[in-house]
Amino acid sequence: MKLEIESQETGKLALLVKGEDHTLLNVLKENAWKEGAKQAAYMIKHPYMSDPKIIIRAKDPKKVLINAAQLAIDDSKEFGIVFSREVKKKK
Repeated sequence: MKLEIESQETGKLALLVKGEDHTLLNVLKENAWKEGAKQAAYMIKHPYMSDPKIIIRAKDPKKVLINAAQLAIDDSKEFGIVFSREVKKKK
């Protein structure tokens, strides 16, 4: 994965996320809304010929995106714990 800031201005951040697809960007978008974004969206113009772009509008879009990523990490860890517990019950 490579990140490239496409544009940055007060209250808005547009970031190219090279090497990723809908899976990660959708999670980040949804979590950005949970973290208080005024707008959170992503686009992939063409799945084979363009890099995905996520756009965040917020008072502090960088902070919102960092918190959204951390929320994804936390959710993944929680899923791993719960899943492991359920697998052990079924043995």
